[in-house]
Amino acid sequence: MEYCPFYSVRPLLPIYPEPENPSPAQKRWILVSGNSVFFFKKAKSGTVIMQEPLPCGLIAGDPVYLGIRDEIVYYAGKIEDNAILPDGWELSPVRELSGQVLDTDMAIAAYAVRILDFDRSHSFCGSCGAKTRPLTTERARICTECSRIVYPRISPAIIVLIKKGEEILLARSPRFPSDFFSILAGFNEPGENLEQTVHREVGEEVGITVRNLRYFGSEPWPFPDSLMVGFVADYAGGEIQIDNQEIIEAGWFTRDNLPSHPKNASISGLLIEAWIQREI
Repeated sequence: MEYCPFYSVRPLLPIYPEPENPSPAQKRWILVSGNSVFFFKKAKSGTVIMQEPLPCGLIAGDPVYLGIRDEIVYYAGKIEDNAILPDGWELSPVRELSGQVLDTDMAIAAYAVRILDFDRSHSFCGSCGAKTRPLTTERARICTECSRIVYPRISPAIIVLIKKGEEILLARSPRFPSDFFSILAGFNEPGENLEQTVHREVGEEVGITVRNLRYFGSEPWPFPDSLMVGFVADYAGGEIQIDNQEIIEAGWFTRDNLPSHPKNASISGLLIEAWIQREI
């Protein structure tokens, strides 16, 4: 069975070269401020997509080409600091839009935030310090002096659901509310394959060992640049010993006593739901 969190919905095709002079009817916009976007709230399904003409004074700097969907060309723009929001529009963090907009629109919004962050954080060359400019042939920036090319960073991370009979291991991060638990996750280190990352992270965070790793699915998580690779594993041995840094509480839970946990919008929620439904 294949699982597809909304962040895994391919939002756009980044076709190059960028289309020249599309008509206003072909253009759509996502307007971004930090990790938030303009959002028009409706009773059933809102939108983060703005059409032309845009009100004057909304965008600071040049538009950023995102890609094409159904012959519509999408752009991202940074919101001017003192811009006045159009009637009915408000700023919303992308992560809070789940269930309020279409999954495809949410994916575009997350992608827009990620790409603007890449352009901002790589506007100068990390090698010689000169300015960079966007390439016109792919999603990358090139130094105007030394011609060094940089691409958007992708940071691989694992996330794993651990089973022991009819129980799963759930843990609480210090960043979570007191009654909220999730499954274990952590970043891949240089020199590791993903399976080694699973074994290391589980050992570091809760002190147990696992076996029989199975791939579940993956999810881009653009906050700012992760790729979450999901696994299912079986408990192999050891007693839970939390690290008191990444994890401050952990335990085994049955389907009848699950605490508050992530929902289906994320790969963590999909892993838990698949276990609840006895699909994994």
